Amino acid sequence: MASLAAFWRYGVAKTLRKWKAAVLSPLMACADGPVRSAYGVLMVPNWQDTTFRYCIFGTYGRDLADLLLGQRQDFVFVDIGSNQGLYSLIAAQNPACRQVIAFEPVPTTHARLAANVALNGGAARTVLHLLAIADSAGEVTINVAPDHTGTATLAGREGGVGVGGITIETIDAPLLDPLLAGDLPMFVKIDVEGLEAVVISELAKTQRFARVEAIFYEVDDRWASAGEIEALLRAAGFTRFAKYGRGHHYDVLARRS
Repeated sequence: MASLAAFWRYGVAKTLRKWKAAVLSPLMACADGPVRSAYGVLMVPNWQDTTFRYCIFGTYGRDLADLLLGQRQDFVFVDIGSNQGLYSLIAAQNPACRQVIAFEPVPTTHARLAANVALNGGAARTVLHLLAIADSAGEVTINVAPDHTGTATLAGREGGVGVGGITIETIDAPLLDPLLAGDLPMFVKIDVEGLEAVVISELAKTQRFARVEAIFYEVDDRWASAGEIEALLRAAGFTRFAKYGRGHHYDVLARRS
């Protein structure tokens, strides 16, 4: 049985090497120009990054994309933990999305976000902030995995990998509040690798929070408490919760009644 398992692993590894040589490597070699993702938006090539490849090949599924494209009333999309901007770009495809406000604190990732917004012609109604939302304002260092930028985290969770020493700027509720000025309803996406409860707590302290009609947030039960996040939102007037995905890593859509 052991030799059979070893043979099977060898076969899988060999198949993956052939696939990389036949499909992925040519893509990477010729990807000097923009790449159209499975979601229909263009992105500047960043093939060495797992997060980018997830965007291009549609690994994230259609749940949030369809929710954003299906909004019929005018709204503002607030993208907290925007990374290279996939969902900011998707939201901007919907004419009902009157403005996108995106937060991405890592300078190199933020630069790619800005390039992608410009590439898709969304700069006129997109506001980008080189900031993270936390429970205090200041400067901190963030843990960034160079080959998987979507795992960048301030949470300091056990087993985290990446490059430390990248300085980013954080803001709290008093500094966040004016950045959300306006009168349209807001649809908020939060993907901050374990700090979702902190971000929601700060967001709830702002005067603008009453305009938030929906929050789509990531949960990983290994380092976040789904119950704590839901309790925070119920206390703030959210009553409907829909789970997307299964296992220990999934998303939740919270809506007001």
